[in-house]
Amino acid sequence: MKLSFHGAARTVTGTKHLLTLDNGKKYLLDCGMFQGMGAETDALNNEFGFDAKGVYCVFLSHAHIDHSGLIPKLVKEGFTGKIYSTQATKDLSEILLYDSAEIQVSEADYMNKRRGATNGEACHALYTVDDVVAAMSLFETIEYNEWVKIDEDVEVMYSNAGHLIGSAAINIRATENGKTTAITFSGDVGRYRSALLQPPAEFPQADYVILESTYGDKMHDIAFSTIENLEKWIKRICIKRGGKLIIPAFSVGRTQEILYSLNQLELEHRLPELNYFVDSPLGTKATEVIKSYKNDYNDRLQNILKIDEDPFLFKGLKYVDTADDSKQLVEYKEPCVIISSSGTADAGRVKHHIFSCIDGEANAVLMSGYCQPSSLGGRLLNGAQQVEIFGDTCNVKAEVGQIKSMSAHGDSDDLCRFVGCQDTEKVKTVFLVHGEYLAQQELAARLNRKGFEKVEMPSMHQEFILE
Repeated sequence: MKLSFHGAARTVTGTKHLLTLDNGKKYLLDCGMFQGMGAETDALNNEFGFDAKGVYCVFLSHAHIDHSGLIPKLVKEGFTGKIYSTQATKDLSEILLYDSAEIQVSEADYMNKRRGATNGEACHALYTVDDVVAAMSLFETIEYNEWVKIDEDVEVMYSNAGHLIGSAAINIRATENGKTTAITFSGDVGRYRSALLQPPAEFPQADYVILESTYGDKMHDIAFSTIENLEKWIKRICIKRGGKLIIPAFSVGRTQEILYSLNQLELEHRLPELNYFVDSPLGTKATEVIKSYKNDYNDRLQNILKIDEDPFLFKGLKYVDTADDSKQLVEYKEPCVIISSSGTADAGRVKHHIFSCIDGEANAVLMSGYCQPSSLGGRLLNGAQQVEIFGDTCNVKAEVGQIKSMSAHGDSDDLCRFVGCQDTEKVKTVFLVHGEYLAQQELAARLNRKGFEKVEMPSMHQEFILE
């Protein structure tokens, strides 16, 4: 059998790994969209590197767009097989993919109108809502910790990855010529000290492990308080300066963690009296879905539910729904906090908010997680004095910062702990994906010291033969 890597190969987004058996059947692990790759993004998303019609089924680890975002395109190009996921992943994927389609169509229309006067090349959406409808009809849900027979050669079991509601590590047993090979794909590994979720679960012994490596060279500062940091930013920007605090945040996972932190400030009577806007219809829908999966919450949050029936609600919170309301919020002049997607600031409503306030010294943009260096968020974090937004060059006068304690990805210790359940002598190869190359090199060296003798860092479209 063969394993090839068509995304998240020495980079963080676009996860797509293809397992091909000797009989020709192909099983796709995630089908993610590339995000924040600058000028390369469109080209990377346009070409899979394999024939969509030839894929037998998709195993989806979780709903984030960099793992699920090209599923409708896969269907558009002829995929007709099943898409396996947990129920929570299906629920979240549905709202994420509809939102992705609507954003693509809207932004293509917007850019085409701007380019119309200069006769520029037309922009096209990767897929539409109709493609999402077709994709959702192919989902089949499975439970955690139950082996499911996919066909005569392959069975799969999902184990909790602790990264997002419904997220899973994908454990595969594939049989060829009477020999069974065990492969585990980590998906994204959560933190063992997550603010909201249960920690990652142990997984069965594997012959091959495909391991994410986003923070393979970093350690999260467990002494760093998200709540304290948010309070300081709000008081400095909104209360002292009278400015807007823009927080780009992914609608699923990160937005809810920010709301939870602000709720904690209110419970402690420390939340400044302001308007707090969530300008993301997707964020609103995702919050309702996440509230329905309380069994995935960690013990601390379970205890909080005993005294606070809604840990994501607090005084001053307002949800912005329509596009017209969002446009009015762009023109809003009062001090406020705006939480809006996307998390890398490359798309969605947050891009309009940044565009409107980036040249104001009283304002601030506070990134809430990892950003590709070439994304708008990454360029701001790297100290760019000017950035291009919607084709215009903008001077960066607003303060730019980052909440480093909010990542839903495990750090180097978490990743090593995740694979610590394995007998290293039985693991033939660890493949590092979903990470920058330098981070992968450091994590590879650490895994070597822990007894994993062979660690590979696949490049784009590289193929390996599994013994």
